[in-house]
Amino acid sequence: MEYVIGILLLVSFFGLVVYAVRGGNLMLGIFVMGIIWTVLPMIGNMLVTNPDFIAANKDAISITWTDALQKVFQSGPEGWGSVLVNVVFGAWFGRVLMNTGIASTLIRTTTELGGDKPAITCILLCIVTTACFSSIFGAGAVVAIGVIVLPIFMSLGIPKVLATCSFMLSVGAGMFVNPVLYGQYSAFFLGEDGKTLYPYEQHVSWGIYALIIQVVVVIIMVVLLSREKKVHSWAATTPASAKKRRGDNAPGIALIAPIIPVVLLIVFKVPIILGFIIGSFYALFTCGKIKSWSQTCRMVNKDFFDGVVDTAPLVGFLLMLPMFNKAAELCVPYFNALLGGIIPNNTLVISIVFAVLAPLGMFRGPFTLFGCGAATLGILKGIGFSTAYLAPLIIIPSTVMNVSCCITQSWIVWGVNYTKVSTKEYLKLSTVVGWIICIILQAMVYVMFG
Repeated sequence: MEYVIGILLLVSFFGLVVYAVRGGNLMLGIFVMGIIWTVLPMIGNMLVTNPDFIAANKDAISITWTDALQKVFQSGPEGWGSVLVNVVFGAWFGRVLMNTGIASTLIRTTTELGGDKPAITCILLCIVTTACFSSIFGAGAVVAIGVIVLPIFMSLGIPKVLATCSFMLSVGAGMFVNPVLYGQYSAFFLGEDGKTLYPYEQHVSWGIYALIIQVVVVIIMVVLLSREKKVHSWAATTPASAKKRRGDNAPGIALIAPIIPVVLLIVFKVPIILGFIIGSFYALFTCGKIKSWSQTCRMVNKDFFDGVVDTAPLVGFLLMLPMFNKAAELCVPYFNALLGGIIPNNTLVISIVFAVLAPLGMFRGPFTLFGCGAATLGILKGIGFSTAYLAPLIIIPSTVMNVSCCITQSWIVWGVNYTKVSTKEYLKLSTVVGWIICIILQAMVYVMFG
């Protein structure tokens, strides 16, 4: 019976893969999978007769229906509450950086520093974009910065497909240390008490190197593919809507605001929420936005509202994920019985598979946590790999192939439409570059954690 249940679980996994690739609603897809992966193992627990299987999994198969339903559908979402709070405060901080003009000022200053060398200006803007998105998050933020950066790229003579790809990869590079995105990833690694098994400090220990490597690959791509075209810095102007805000340029002292929360956390161990609050009020104060109590209250309320709206599409999906994660724990004995002798318990082999098949992180496939990679992670957890290894293993294709390269990502869809680049042309470049990045990063993670 354990093999029958294992096969049915595996069939449902591939069903989710097909559903995700065909563009199905992932929130409901994950919810349905949570139901299936709760019911099937519980039925198996009632019918299994193999004494060896029962002896090896005595505690797991003795759980009652009441306890299983409580664990999956109540304790799961409740345990994600702390992650949700981090996401909300991070989204507020991002909105503050946008509305104070700090992000746009960084970009305009960088453009002037680049002078009349298109490739250098493009590289500098990619670095600044990465720095911004090390703390800013959300489709709204990507669009707000994209409408400034992308026209500059194209006015410099950078090919449209290269401009779009380099900008999106720069956004994705920053996401490797972004506390808001980390909060979403940490939801996949919660313990029985609802606390994360994957602390931010551990994430940054390799994430900072991943950020640097992705930026370096982007720089190499720009140098190799950009057409050197003599231009003047005045040609690299911002859109008309941005020109109107030139009087709102942020002062130089305010431009360190984007890195304040991350630096405070890494260097001084300041909690990330307090870091977001300090960074936000530092930005507001240095930009002269705090003029009266009532005006500050209105501004903070509006920025909180806009920030929550930016992350709202993810919240429903992320509230369903803990249900699925808890359901996957019920399936562990059956995956072990079916796949324990097939999937090698060898980190080198698994790392090579994830490197070679990295494009499966696109189109919500089995290597992205924003698709059916949650199921893949559940299977690998059942095999017995450590969180320290599993987390970066699957976060790499999730961040590179999905967040940075795939046209199923909302802001990439916007970017492709904005620059009038065909999806085929964009994918030809982004897939190859993203694949190279994944191979390098998987090798790095194997050395560090394998």
